[in-house]
Amino acid sequence: MAGYWDGPEGEQCPQRTWLATRVGAAAGLVGAAYRIILLRPGSALAALQTAAADSVTMATLGAVFGLSTCLSAQVREEPEDPFNYFIGGCASGAVLGVRAHSYLTGTTACLGFGITAALMKIGNKEGWRLTGPPKL
Repeated sequence: MAGYWDGPEGEQCPQRTWLATRVGAAAGLVGAAYRIILLRPGSALAALQTAAADSVTMATLGAVFGLSTCLSAQVREEPEDPFNYFIGGCASGAVLGVRAHSYLTGTTACLGFGITAALMKIGNKEGWRLTGPPKL
């Protein structure tokens, strides 16, 4: 998602949303491939339905995240605040809860996605790295 971090937050909402949607769809395809391999659906049509449902769900979560994050940055007029990312992650979690027809899933995903997204933003602002040698 190198292009996602380019430019100021709260601007270029359609481009950011489209990028988040594409990343979500790609993640959905990878997850669907693992699910199909591990659970072996009964027919090719069932496998296709699984792949489509998983990909569309993940693409939707990406779109909701990208749009919610960008719009909250515009509305709140605080573009660099990690809370915008928490809002986007929480909105994506709520959509997942609706998809699962479960309040518990939605609440848990809201908190999990929101905290993870806020930590990603904080880490990006402060230059945290997940791989490579440590900076001394």
